[in-house]
Amino acid sequence: MQQRPLSQVARVIRSKNCSPFTLTLDIILPDRPTFDAVQASGVLNREAFARLYRCGLEDVGDVIHYPPALAVKVTIRRLKTSGSFGDSDVYGAQQHGPLLDGLLVPVP
Repeated sequence: MQQRPLSQVARVIRSKNCSPFTLTLDIILPDRPTFDAVQASGVLNREAFARLYRCGLEDVGDVIHYPPALAVKVTIRRLKTSGSFGDSDVYGAQQHGPLLDGLLVPVP
C-alpha cells in the first residue's frame, strides 16, 4: 500500500487547548477507506505522538479512533502551562506542526 505524509491525506489536522495543561490533536480523514487503512496500520499510536512531540509516553493520552467522524483524537500534556511565562501559544492552536510531515500514513 502506498504511503504519504499525513498532511497530504487528512482533511483536517488541528490542535487546541483541552485544558491549561493539555492539548488535543485532531485528525480528520477524507473517507472511510482511508480512515480504515490508517486505523488498521496502527501508525497513529502513543509512541508516534511521543516521538513527534518529544515527550514521554506518560505524557500522551489514549489515541481515540472515532469512525462516525472519520477522526482520530489524542491528548498530550503541554510542555508549558497555557499563558505561563515562555508559552508561545496560549490557545494551543499552532501545535499541530509536527503532525504535518512527521508521519507517513497508508493511502488505499
